[in-house]
Amino acid sequence: MNYTSIFFDSVINLLYPQLCLGCGSGRISGKQIICLDCADALPVTDFHLYRNNPAAKVFVGRIPVEHVSAHAYFNKHSVMQNLLHQLKYKGKKEIGLYFGRRMGEALKGCDKYNEIDALVPLPLFYKRERKRGYNQAAVLCEGISEIMNVPVFKNILVRKENTATQTHKSREERWQNIEGKFELVNEEAVSGKHVLLVDDVLTTGATLEACGRELLKAGNLKLSIATLAYTSL
Repeated sequence: MNYTSIFFDSVINLLYPQLCLGCGSGRISGKQIICLDCADALPVTDFHLYRNNPAAKVFVGRIPVEHVSAHAYFNKHSVMQNLLHQLKYKGKKEIGLYFGRRMGEALKGCDKYNEIDALVPLPLFYKRERKRGYNQAAVLCEGISEIMNVPVFKNILVRKENTATQTHKSREERWQNIEGKFELVNEEAVSGKHVLLVDDVLTTGATLEACGRELLKAGNLKLSIATLAYTSL
């Protein structure tokens, strides 16, 4: 054990304490990103345990899906909204890895998700990903993969063009905005596999539906969906 390293780490944490990314005040240490109070307060769902859950109902009559889950509820002016904002717009990639691992732990404990063969992140337009530095859905997949030991297929599905933000749009407007904007460029990679499509937030499901339709063009593919958060309009 390197006692010198431990001593200096302790001194640094004392002089420059790491603060919770959720509330900004609680102290954290090591690889933690949120304090215990924020972690305990997260509105985690149990959707992965039930087939007919609110997230799954979003896709009924739209596309055939095996399983749908969302890790937590999304509420405005909440810790979850703050963390998602930092993940998407403030370069806090570690938030995605943290929640990806939490998602992976929940899904791994559920037998039906142990049949997953591959993780596919919902793609960003390449210019937006370059500007952001990463795709938050791909970062979530990295965390899930670390726990579930399932490969991530990052480049089989591409976003052909940039689209206006989906915020404040109705379900119909969101579908019109996103329809035909994705392309499956490697059908063979996912043909015959059970794929888990991953994104950060599920609202109307329009973007996930568009991606799901494209993935289902591969032969004999089973599609499941997992998001970090779930909200309704």
